[in-house]
Amino acid sequence: MSEMEKNTVVENAVPENTVEENTMTEKAVVEQRVEEAVASDSRIEDSTAEKEQEDTNAEYSLNDDRRVKTLSPGAMVAKRFFRNSIAVLGMVVLLAMFLFSFLGGAISPYKESQLFYRKDVQSQKYAGVKVNTELRYQQAEKDAFPALAQAQFVLARGKKETEFKAGDKEFTYEEAGKDFYIISVKGTSDPVAFAAIDLVTATGAETPSFAEQLNILKAYSNKESSFSLDGANYTIAEDGTVEKDGKEYATAGRYVINTIMSDVKLSEEFKEKLLSEIQADSKSFTYQDADGKESVYNIEYDAPSKAYNIRQTREQMVYDTYSAPSKAHPLGTDKNGMDMLTRLMYGGRVSLYIGFVVVIIETLIGMIMGGISGYFGGWVDNLIMRIVDVFYCIPTIPIYIIIGAAMDALRVDPKLRMFYLMLILGFFGWPSITRLVRGQILTLREQEFMTATEATGIKPVHRIFRHLLPNVIPQLIVTCTMSLGGVILTEAVLSFLGLGVKFPFASWGNIINDVNNTYVLSNYLFIWVPAGVCLLLTVLAFNLVGDGLRDAFDPKMKR
Repeated sequence: MSEMEKNTVVENAVPENTVEENTMTEKAVVEQRVEEAVASDSRIEDSTAEKEQEDTNAEYSLNDDRRVKTLSPGAMVAKRFFRNSIAVLGMVVLLAMFLFSFLGGAISPYKESQLFYRKDVQSQKYAGVKVNTELRYQQAEKDAFPALAQAQFVLARGKKETEFKAGDKEFTYEEAGKDFYIISVKGTSDPVAFAAIDLVTATGAETPSFAEQLNILKAYSNKESSFSLDGANYTIAEDGTVEKDGKEYATAGRYVINTIMSDVKLSEEFKEKLLSEIQADSKSFTYQDADGKESVYNIEYDAPSKAYNIRQTREQMVYDTYSAPSKAHPLGTDKNGMDMLTRLMYGGRVSLYIGFVVVIIETLIGMIMGGISGYFGGWVDNLIMRIVDVFYCIPTIPIYIIIGAAMDALRVDPKLRMFYLMLILGFFGWPSITRLVRGQILTLREQEFMTATEATGIKPVHRIFRHLLPNVIPQLIVTCTMSLGGVILTEAVLSFLGLGVKFPFASWGNIINDVNNTYVLSNYLFIWVPAGVCLLLTVLAFNLVGDGLRDAFDPKMKR
């Protein structure tokens, strides 16, 4: 070893105690680092365990939104319902019917009872002319000139004798004009009767008295233009029109003219024209009416009745009945000249109104009666169930018919009649719901939550209406949904028979009522087919929705 290397060794030499101290320090550092590593691993393990515990707690946490959605009864029912494509189809149809009936009626340009007219050339019976060819008798008092006396008069007149006897009375007569005879009791001057071919017909509400008729025919037979009687002045025109104190009072003549419509008054010119045409044996004539329109009048003689029928042919405004579908009326018009599409919309509104109101009435009565019966049991249950049995035995259809006929006889207002119809249908429809509610409550009242309500001192009324009946709601929803179709059908049948909803209100039932006419049934399909289709779709949709709800509420359904 060189001197330099020796010096280096000496310089780098460390004392023995110093080496030992360094060795102890390194061991401590290593142990400390090992302890820190172990502590770190322990913390990591604890953190991992805590995280796993948190994840586990989060998965089963009752406050987790995902778990609430999964276990919500309403959500589960809705999910099962919308999984049923047939039930969804029924819901869509129902929604369409509601929009058609309520929204469609609101936006329709026409009103429910709006009438439509069209111009048409029509020939209708306008007047009648009766020709009298036999002597007719008018008596001053009843039985003053009986049938036996009339027969004796005819014999005396044939023999040209002025006196005749009938029973214990003797009569005399005088010919006061052409085909006019005044008859009196022998020895008196007061007439007891007269016989004439010409007749006096009142034109107003007042009927001429015996004395007035006698003087009118006497003046008319002798072609006198006026006379006075009891302070009243009478004038007689050539055509037989009689005026009393300047007002038209009666007509005289063997031609008796009557109008078909009581509010139609024939002018004197028309009467003269008509009688002249009849006497000329014409078949028709033209006459310009007061409104400036010319009309053709046809004269038809009826031999058995010895009368003339006058028919008027003219262009006039008439109801636009049974008009075919067009741009203005997509479904045509009905027998009253009303738009069928609008009537169909309002008819759906009325039918749905009645269906829902009746079901609500049935449900309210059924829930109250069934809840009381099922909860209390004993004699209360027996009493209510016997009442239900009695209602089941009542023949409802005959009762509906009797009540409908009674309302027809009393002429009940159509709106009030519709209200009565809903009350009657609801009153007779509650027993089935009562039995359903009673059966459900008999099961529910034995469960633990009812024991808890008793233990906490809740009143029986609150137990029934706050705890029992809410648990029956799902079954009631299904039953009521399926009952709606039946109620709508019942209303339709009653309206079809004329015992339900009355004009001017429309319902699908009274719209189909037009098929009572065989001609309408076969030739105007657009009148009743749309209403029948709407009725069919609505009832079918209610049944499909009811089936879907029943399956959705069934806990045994696959999830």
